[in-house]
Parts: sequence; C-alpha cells; structure tokens
Amino acid sequence: MNIKKLWMPVFALLLSSTVISAQEQRIKEEGKTEFKPHWFMQVQVGAAHTLGEAKFSDLISPAAAINVGYQFAPAWRARVGVSGWQAKGGWVSPQQDYQYKYLQGNIDIVSDLSTLFCGFNPKRVFNAYGFLGVGFNHAFDNDEAVAINAQGHELRYLWNDSKNFIVGRGGLGANIRLSDHVFVNLEVNANALSDKYNSKKAGNADWQFNGLVGFTFKFGKTYKKTEPVYYEPAPAPAPKKEEPKPQPVVKEEPKPVKVEALTENIFFVINSSKIKEAELGKVNSIVDYLNKYPNAKVTITGYADVQTGTAAYNKTISQKRANAVAEALKAKGITENRINVDYKGDTVQPFSTAEENRVSICIAE
Repeated sequence: MNIKKLWMPVFALLLSSTVISAQEQRIKEEGKTEFKPHWFMQVQVGAAHTLGEAKFSDLISPAAAINVGYQFAPAWRARVGVSGWQAKGGWVSPQQDYQYKYLQGNIDIVSDLSTLFCGFNPKRVFNAYGFLGVGFNHAFDNDEAVAINAQGHELRYLWNDSKNFIVGRGGLGANIRLSDHVFVNLEVNANALSDKYNSKKAGNADWQFNGLVGFTFKFGKTYKKTEPVYYEPAPAPAPKKEEPKPQPVVKEEPKPVKVEALTENIFFVINSSKIKEAELGKVNSIVDYLNKYPNAKVTITGYADVQTGTAAYNKTISQKRANAVAEALKAKGITENRINVDYKGDTVQPFSTAEENRVSICIAE
C-alpha cells in the first residue's frame, strides 16, 4: 500500500477541522497590552554650558545627574533628582573665564510624547519625552570670580563662599530601548536662574544648558498582556420535537354491572307461617343486598310439603309464609314495589324432604 496516498486524506481531514475550529472561534475582543505603574531610575553624565560673554567652547563644563521617579500613567511620570558639578563664567577684558561648583535638586513632571501621540507600546525602540520642573541650586567655591574681582575687575553680583537660587527648568529627552528594563538615555535641558548666578550683572536671567547621556532602568513589570476574548460558539439548533398526533378518543360504553343474584331459603315449622329466630339472619342478608343494589328486586315464593294437610290448606299456608317474609322486609325499610310475592302450595316440591319443603324461597336480583 502507498503510505503517501494513505496520509493525504488524513492530512486533509485535520486541516479542514482546524479551519472549522478557527472559524468557530471568532474574536470578540483582541488581546491587549496594558500599562502597569512602576518605578524607574536615571543615571546621566555630560556637559553643561552657562550662557555668558565668552566662546561657547570656553564655557563648557562637566555635568552629572541622577533621578528617581514613578511612572503612574502610560504617558506621565514624576521624578526627583540631583544634578551638578561645575559651571563657568567669562570676563571680556582681559578675556578670561572662571569656574565655580554647584549642586541642584530637581522635581520634574515628565510626559512621554511618543505614547501621548502614538499610543502605549512597551516594545517601541525610540521613546521621546519632555518635561517641566523646578529646582533649588546651591552654588559654592566661587574663588576664581573673587580673584578676578580683586584684580580690579568689578563683578557687581559677586558672591562669596556659597549662594542659593530658585530654578525654573524644562527639557527634552529620549529613551532608546535595549530591553523591557534597560534603556539608553539622551537628554538636553535648560535651567533659568537669577542674574546673580554667574556673579555678573546682565539685566536678565542666567541660563545653564545641559547635554546628558546615560541609562534609564525600569523596575518590576511595566505592562501585562491580556488574552483575546472569543465569541461563544452558536449553540446547535435544538431538534424539532414532533408533536404527537392526537389519538382518536374511543368512548367506552359503560359495561353493565352484573349483579350476582342472592338466594335465601327461609324454613318454617310444620303448620306455621311464623319466621323462626334462627332464620331472621337470612332476612337481614336480603335487606343488606337490596340496600347495596338499589335497582334490585326480590321474588318470594312460598311452599308447603305435600305429605301434610290438604291441597287447599297447603296453598293457604304457603301464601302466608311468603307474606310473612314480605312483611319482615317492609319492616326493615324495603319498599313494596321492590317485592314480588308468589306461592305454590304443595304443587311444587323444590326439595326432597318434607321439612325442607316448608319454605319460602327468596331470590333477589
């Protein structure tokens, strides 16, 4: 058997089932990358330039900064930092420059411009930002300016030992992604200080500019990914229930209740039509039957034995015996229209002995 031919239909079946499964799982909501607040730190070194009356290159000095901050929203974060090192001023005639030192504390509000205009993307390589802030500058070690002033060159805003200044600042920067937690940092900022900062009177603010390079480190998870939400597959249509066809109603005619007849033989003594005590139970049995079956009737037939008395006498005694039973039934509440009375005298002998033929035979049905 050719194995290739055998596997072809199997592969086709698997492929079709995969396609069907993909079609069934329609995406309701795409998976998202969600921002998570986090801490960060920046370490920066570079150059500072304090604007003054000298060549640009003559007023360049070293600078450094370290910042710690918290990013509380995708496009916004706050940071506090310390910057400083050295600043320079220039005297025109004779041409000479002087340096002094400073240490500056900063508080900045930073906006992630790339996120603000292009949306949150933690995998973006180039992330531009801008910031505005305030600072407190402590300048010190101004000996070179003091020496120039001592030579007769008046520095009208000269300060000795140290001096403090309030700073307004702003800047632009970029974080270039190396990984989720490490970025190369580039930043330029401008700091506006009092006219007295460089000891010279100019009638306007003194400006110090910094160009810095370093690293930004982010701590903890800065984002999380959510899984896509799929539509629930449509339920299979329920099978149609066939309504049962109505069955023809067959009316059953009520079957007549067959009532079994009751026969009681009430025996009498010779030459008597009085019912004996021993036979009263049979009378009660007939009464119970007639009460149970309201449509039933009873036929009472009196008899006399042929061996005793004349035929005329026996006819009379048999009539009395039948009437005696009928009266007993009436006394028990049985109406007359449900009682039929008959008598045979000695013309019919229902039993074989004379004692048994002295009887009223009662048939209720």
